[in-house]
Amino acid sequence: MAQPAPALLTTVAGSLPKPSWLARPQVLWAPWQLAGEQLAEGKRDAVLAALKMQEAAGIDIVSEGEQSRMHFVHGFLQGVEGVDFGRMKRIGIRADRYEADCPTVTGPVHRPRPVHSDEVRYARAHTTRKLKFTLPGPMTMVDTLADEHYRSREKLAFALAEALNAEALELAALGVDVIQFDEPAFNVYMDEVRDWGIAALERAAQGLRCATAVHICYGYGIKANIEWKKTLGGAWRQYEATFPLLAKSRIRQVSLECANSHVPIALIGLLEGKDVLVGAIDVATDAVETPEQVAATLREALQYVKPQHLYGCTNCGMAPMARPVAEAKLRALAAGAAIVRRELASGQLKG
Repeated sequence: MAQPAPALLTTVAGSLPKPSWLARPQVLWAPWQLAGEQLAEGKRDAVLAALKMQEAAGIDIVSEGEQSRMHFVHGFLQGVEGVDFGRMKRIGIRADRYEADCPTVTGPVHRPRPVHSDEVRYARAHTTRKLKFTLPGPMTMVDTLADEHYRSREKLAFALAEALNAEALELAALGVDVIQFDEPAFNVYMDEVRDWGIAALERAAQGLRCATAVHICYGYGIKANIEWKKTLGGAWRQYEATFPLLAKSRIRQVSLECANSHVPIALIGLLEGKDVLVGAIDVATDAVETPEQVAATLREALQYVKPQHLYGCTNCGMAPMARPVAEAKLRALAAGAAIVRRELASGQLKG
């Protein structure tokens, strides 16, 4: 008889702070402090440190922390032909919420060789825990590029989805247990999500035998995102448009933002049948959650998600955080999940 899935495993949304000797601390997308072979060695050391930090905190499904990438989208795009990093353009992204320097699409996009395989081999060799690897989703990639070739967000998205799929299949073959596509743009372009965003995401995940996930949040804890959140009112209902579409998709897991937000928790009930990675750690504040605060978020989620489908997670990536703060938050996440697991096992809490 098949064993039931364990209840309330913990994981992270993806990125973790980089060591100060690798990149400037508490700066999002900070340039490297090293070069050449020293940089390659430094990235490997940072991956090892990120894995051990999560293991020591008690995280069940670990990530390499995006230690080898300066930018969560451009890190993959640097290995894609047709994208010119010599022609950076300052453009508005996320519906002009803020501006970013983005490379230009000058021709057909193509992935000529693996991009992240070496990182995965190294990470897989240095942890026995389940391993998650994050890739940018097609819509978010489109939104973070200056396109001078396709002149169509949809066409560019599907071209990028093919490149992503080739990468994802190879990473899964190297032993990745969960491949997550990061799609913060899904909380911005609701009509496009419906019209082609979900289809492009499924194309990127096509044929994967490992668990697949999509991460949708309200962004890193940076000023532009914090100011945007203030305009969303007392109830953030962007997920209400997206979750029913994802519930019908072939994507297995959905990672979302819950902690210290105005997301109505009942919206996760729209994801029936999916694994739900509930963000129980706020990445927009240095205030460290107590285990009981984490447990309270997870208990609330259990009203709408069965225990075997519920995971404790962070709201978003932790790259811009101070490392001691991130470590403390991860310990709180693991301890809070452990509280709720004990309550479920003892019958104090009904799932």
